[in-house]
Amino acid sequence: MDGYSCGMKNLHDAFTRHPQSVGETWGQHAQAASGFAWRLQWAALAAAVHAIFPFLCEKTASNQIRLLHERMVTHRDRRTAPPHGATLPH
Repeated sequence: MDGYSCGMKNLHDAFTRHPQSVGETWGQHAQAASGFAWRLQWAALAAAVHAIFPFLCEKTASNQIRLLHERMVTHRDRRTAPPHGATLPH
């Protein structure tokens, strides 16, 4: 393999190794990570508002953190996740 091809394979591997480890394509992973970023920004804004006005957004940030934890830790790996729309047992 020439240097260019080898470099392109390494670059491709860098973009796909982690998404594949959780059962996602690069596009699926980018979409999921972007969703996390938006929810984290919303939680941060709600926490900042709550810091100044403690009677507002009392549970907004904590609810977002709980949701993100469930998505990331409880069933992050798409290879073992329940089908879309299925409910998890409590």
